[in-house]
Amino acid sequence: MRSKYVFLSLLIVSAGVPTNAAVKAAKASDAQLIASARKAAPPSVAKAATIVNMEADGSMRTLRKGTNSFTCMPDNPTTPGPDPMCMHANAMEWAMAWMGHKTPPAGKVGFMYMLAGGTDASNVDPYATKPTASNHWVKTGPHIMIVGGDAAFYDSYPKAADPDTSVPYVMWAGTPYQHLMAPVK
Repeated sequence: MRSKYVFLSLLIVSAGVPTNAAVKAAKASDAQLIASARKAAPPSVAKAATIVNMEADGSMRTLRKGTNSFTCMPDNPTTPGPDPMCMHANAMEWAMAWMGHKTPPAGKVGFMYMLAGGTDASNVDPYATKPTASNHWVKTGPHIMIVGGDAAFYDSYPKAADPDTSVPYVMWAGTPYQHLMAPVK
Protein backbone atom coordinates (compact mmCIF):
# COMPACT_ATOMS: atom_id res chain seq x y z
CA MET A 1 0.00 0.00 0.00
CA ARG A 2 2.96 2.16 -0.56
CA SER A 3 0.95 4.40 -2.83
CA LYS A 4 -2.38 3.37 -1.39
CA TYR A 5 -3.39 1.91 -4.73
CA VAL A 6 -3.87 -1.01 -2.56
CA PHE A 7 -7.06 0.09 -0.87
CA LEU A 8 -8.50 1.24 -4.08
CA SER A 9 -6.03 1.12 -6.69
CA LEU A 10 -5.51 0.44 -3.60
CA LEU A 11 -7.43 2.18 -3.04
CA ILE A 12 -6.62 4.80 -5.26
CA VAL A 13 -3.77 6.51 -3.74
CA SER A 14 -4.65 10.10 -3.94
CA ALA A 15 -8.33 10.27 -4.61
CA GLY A 16 -8.73 12.05 -7.86
CA VAL A 17 -5.06 12.64 -8.59
CA PRO A 18 -3.47 10.52 -11.32
CA THR A 19 -0.58 8.34 -10.23
CA ASN A 20 2.34 6.71 -11.99
CA ALA A 21 0.53 3.43 -11.35
CA ALA A 22 -2.48 4.69 -13.25
CA VAL A 23 -0.33 5.75 -16.17
CA LYS A 24 1.51 2.40 -16.25
CA ALA A 25 -1.71 0.44 -15.79
CA ALA A 26 -3.19 2.32 -18.74
CA LYS A 27 -0.56 0.63 -20.91
CA ALA A 28 -1.75 -2.83 -19.87
CA SER A 29 -4.55 -4.34 -21.91
CA ASP A 30 -8.00 -4.64 -20.39
CA ALA A 31 -7.61 -8.43 -20.45
CA GLN A 32 -4.35 -8.17 -18.45
CA LEU A 33 -5.94 -5.80 -15.92
CA ILE A 34 -8.95 -8.09 -15.50
CA ALA A 35 -6.69 -11.13 -15.03
CA SER A 36 -4.70 -9.25 -12.39
CA ALA A 37 -7.80 -8.10 -10.53
CA ARG A 38 -9.27 -11.61 -10.49
CA LYS A 39 -6.23 -12.83 -8.48
CA ALA A 40 -7.46 -10.86 -5.47
CA ALA A 41 -10.42 -13.06 -4.57
CA PRO A 42 -11.55 -16.68 -4.75
CA PRO A 43 -12.52 -17.63 -8.32
CA SER A 44 -16.19 -17.95 -7.38
CA VAL A 45 -16.21 -14.30 -6.23
CA ALA A 46 -13.87 -12.84 -8.84
CA LYS A 47 -15.66 -14.34 -11.84
CA ALA A 48 -18.84 -12.40 -11.00
CA ALA A 49 -17.23 -9.22 -9.64
CA THR A 50 -17.15 -5.84 -11.31
CA ILE A 51 -13.59 -5.02 -12.39
CA VAL A 52 -12.45 -1.40 -12.31
CA ASN A 53 -9.18 0.39 -13.01
CA MET A 54 -7.91 3.82 -12.06
CA GLU A 55 -7.25 5.86 -15.16
CA ALA A 56 -4.45 8.39 -15.70
CA ASP A 57 -6.90 11.25 -15.02
CA GLY A 58 -7.80 9.77 -11.62
CA SER A 59 -11.20 8.47 -12.69
CA MET A 60 -12.33 4.90 -12.28
CA ARG A 61 -13.11 2.98 -15.47
CA THR A 62 -15.24 -0.13 -15.40
CA LEU A 63 -13.49 -2.89 -17.33
CA ARG A 64 -16.20 -5.43 -16.74
CA LYS A 65 -19.61 -5.11 -15.11
CA GLY A 66 -20.24 -7.82 -12.53
CA THR A 67 -23.28 -9.56 -11.15
CA ASN A 68 -22.37 -9.75 -7.45
CA SER A 69 -21.69 -7.04 -4.87
CA PHE A 70 -17.87 -7.18 -5.18
CA THR A 71 -15.55 -4.82 -7.03
CA CYS A 72 -12.00 -5.91 -7.87
CA MET A 73 -9.01 -3.80 -8.85
CA PRO A 74 -5.76 -4.92 -10.52
CA ASP A 75 -2.26 -4.84 -9.07
CA ASN A 76 -0.53 -1.49 -8.72
CA PRO A 77 2.58 -1.86 -10.90
CA THR A 78 4.58 0.70 -8.88
CA THR A 79 4.41 -1.15 -5.56
CA PRO A 80 7.03 -3.75 -4.64
CA GLY A 81 4.72 -6.75 -4.65
CA PRO A 82 1.37 -7.92 -5.92
CA ASP A 83 -1.60 -6.09 -4.43
CA PRO A 84 -4.80 -6.62 -6.38
CA MET A 85 -7.87 -6.29 -4.19
CA CYS A 86 -11.53 -7.15 -4.21
CA MET A 87 -14.11 -5.58 -1.91
CA HIS A 88 -17.77 -5.90 -1.03
CA ALA A 89 -19.99 -2.85 -1.58
CA ASN A 90 -19.81 -1.83 2.11
CA ALA A 91 -16.01 -2.04 2.01
CA MET A 92 -16.00 0.14 -1.10
CA GLU A 93 -17.98 2.79 0.81
CA TRP A 94 -15.47 2.53 3.66
CA ALA A 95 -12.54 2.86 1.24
CA MET A 96 -14.07 5.89 -0.45
CA ALA A 97 -14.51 7.53 2.97
CA TRP A 98 -10.88 6.76 3.83
CA MET A 99 -9.60 8.16 0.54
CA GLY A 100 -11.75 11.27 0.95
CA HIS A 101 -10.67 11.81 4.58
CA LYS A 102 -14.33 11.42 5.60
CA THR A 103 -15.99 9.44 8.36
CA PRO A 104 -16.80 5.89 7.23
CA PRO A 105 -20.50 5.00 7.08
CA ALA A 106 -21.85 4.00 10.48
CA GLY A 107 -23.13 0.51 11.12
CA LYS A 108 -21.79 -1.01 7.90
CA VAL A 109 -19.30 -3.86 8.03
CA GLY A 110 -17.29 -4.47 4.87
CA PHE A 111 -15.16 -7.34 3.62
CA MET A 112 -12.07 -7.21 1.39
CA TYR A 113 -9.90 -9.88 -0.21
CA MET A 114 -6.21 -9.46 -1.01
CA LEU A 115 -5.35 -13.07 -1.74
CA ALA A 116 -2.27 -12.17 -3.79
CA GLY A 117 -0.90 -10.30 -0.78
CA GLY A 118 -0.34 -6.67 -0.03
CA THR A 119 2.52 -4.29 -0.28
CA ASP A 120 4.12 -2.13 2.35
CA ALA A 121 2.02 0.22 4.47
CA SER A 122 2.16 2.08 7.73
CA ASN A 123 0.34 0.21 10.48
CA VAL A 124 -0.45 3.43 12.36
CA ASP A 125 -0.93 6.19 9.76
CA PRO A 126 -3.71 5.70 7.18
CA TYR A 127 -2.17 8.33 4.91
CA ALA A 128 1.55 7.50 5.04
CA THR A 129 3.08 7.02 1.62
CA LYS A 130 6.58 5.96 2.68
CA PRO A 131 8.32 4.55 5.73
CA THR A 132 9.57 6.88 8.46
CA ALA A 133 11.20 6.24 11.81
CA SER A 134 7.82 6.47 13.55
CA ASN A 135 5.13 5.09 11.24
CA HIS A 136 5.64 1.34 11.81
CA TRP A 137 5.81 0.05 8.26
CA VAL A 138 4.53 -3.52 7.75
CA LYS A 139 4.39 -5.99 4.88
CA THR A 140 1.53 -8.43 4.52
CA GLY A 141 1.02 -11.65 2.63
CA PRO A 142 -2.34 -12.95 1.40
CA HIS A 143 -5.08 -11.69 3.70
CA ILE A 144 -8.65 -10.60 4.13
CA MET A 145 -9.85 -7.42 5.81
CA ILE A 146 -12.91 -6.61 7.88
CA VAL A 147 -13.64 -2.87 7.85
CA GLY A 148 -16.19 -0.62 9.51
CA GLY A 149 -18.71 -1.62 12.12
CA ASP A 150 -18.61 -1.20 15.87
CA ALA A 151 -15.29 -0.04 17.33
CA ALA A 152 -15.70 -2.57 20.18
CA PHE A 153 -15.30 -5.41 17.65
CA TYR A 154 -11.63 -4.52 17.27
CA ASP A 155 -10.93 -4.60 21.00
CA SER A 156 -10.50 -8.38 21.02
CA TYR A 157 -7.61 -8.29 18.52
CA PRO A 158 -3.99 -7.15 18.89
CA LYS A 159 -3.44 -3.46 18.17
CA ALA A 160 0.36 -3.31 18.43
CA ALA A 161 2.13 -0.71 16.31
CA ASP A 162 4.49 -3.48 15.14
CA PRO A 163 2.13 -6.44 14.76
CA ASP A 164 2.73 -10.10 14.17
CA THR A 165 1.35 -10.25 10.62
CA SER A 166 1.02 -14.04 10.80
CA VAL A 167 -2.08 -13.67 13.02
CA PRO A 168 -5.12 -11.35 12.84
CA TYR A 169 -4.38 -7.81 14.02
CA VAL A 170 -5.85 -4.32 13.85
CA MET A 171 -4.32 -1.90 11.36
CA TRP A 172 -4.70 1.85 11.93
CA ALA A 173 -5.97 1.20 15.48
CA GLY A 174 -7.72 4.11 17.15
CA THR A 175 -8.50 5.90 13.87
CA PRO A 176 -11.87 5.97 12.10
CA TYR A 177 -10.25 3.61 9.55
CA GLN A 178 -9.12 0.85 11.89
CA HIS A 179 -9.72 -2.56 10.35
CA LEU A 180 -8.95 -6.20 10.95
CA MET A 181 -6.17 -7.75 8.91
CA ALA A 182 -6.38 -11.56 8.86
CA PRO A 183 -3.78 -13.66 7.06
CA VAL A 184 -4.88 -16.54 4.85
CA LYS A 185 -2.96 -19.33 3.19
